[in-house]
Amino acid sequence: MAIDYKSAGVDIEAGNLAVEKITSHVKKTFNKNVLTGLGSFGALYDLKSICQDYQHPVLVQSIDGVGTKVIVAKSANNFKHIGADLVSAAVNDIIVMGAKPLTMLDYIANDHLDPAIVETIVSGMAQACADSGIALVGGETAEMPGTYLPGEHDLVGIVTGVVEKDKIINGKDVKPGDKLIAFASSGIHTNGFSLARKALFEVAGLSINDHVPELSAVLSDVLLTPHINYTNPVHYLLDNGVNIKSMAHITGGGFIENIPRVLPHNCAVRIQLGSWPEQAIFSLMQDVAKLSLYEMYRTFNMGVGMVLIVSPQEVSKVKTLSTLPVYEIGEVVESSAENERVSLQ
Repeated sequence: MAIDYKSAGVDIEAGNLAVEKITSHVKKTFNKNVLTGLGSFGALYDLKSICQDYQHPVLVQSIDGVGTKVIVAKSANNFKHIGADLVSAAVNDIIVMGAKPLTMLDYIANDHLDPAIVETIVSGMAQACADSGIALVGGETAEMPGTYLPGEHDLVGIVTGVVEKDKIINGKDVKPGDKLIAFASSGIHTNGFSLARKALFEVAGLSINDHVPELSAVLSDVLLTPHINYTNPVHYLLDNGVNIKSMAHITGGGFIENIPRVLPHNCAVRIQLGSWPEQAIFSLMQDVAKLSLYEMYRTFNMGVGMVLIVSPQEVSKVKTLSTLPVYEIGEVVESSAENERVSLQ
């Protein structure tokens, strides 16, 4: 019996069709610096005009995924926002250092390539890139039966940005008395979905399409709410002279793990609970799964997607200029205890 690549589980024609479907979406993100189109072995991006705007440009890079949120998207058969989620997850990790995002590469893998799903994912990704001035310069679609189980997807993105060396935001100037300002999240974003799925589906026995009274919504709609991209709000503050000493993207690890990453060793933070709007999805998960407050705050963002640390004198300026609602949620305190960097009060 003759065999070929398709009989082994890899459909080259489906891959070509997927590329054909996504080409127009991707090209909408291109600018004068993009020197290659889809299909090249590598992506070429001209840095000359970018570097002219910097005295000492430093590249900032990050790689991220959407975690097991993609499983929720699959079960709901709704991939509309998962590509935008990927952009936000990766981009937010570099803007905390003051970087301006420039380019993005994506990696979409599964056991069986469905061109329609690939197009849905990439179209959302491309729109999110365009909204932040990012060129989606290339990527990879991989069909790997055996590596991925039937119906599984993997989604990863690499973002590259640039920052002036002497304007890198690294938290070195943070000191006790500085204030924590928060941008709200739109829900779970892309972190903590393994625990969320266990709490909601296994413990509470809910189904993806259930209308949940506590949420006043269908569960899939709440769980698949897009991750907020904070690029434009953060850079608007920076461009208007706000001195942001440090920033933390509240992603996997929640408050407990992420905020200490951007603090000097002699500092901790005191968080004032109730100082920002409560989101029903978090109280629902805590109630049904009997999760401790500590577990909630080291897993989920708890309604806060980005934390900015500024001096007390900058708080009113942030509140006046911010294009998003902001909340003063705590302050920096002196501490020498490495295992007690975040206190909840």
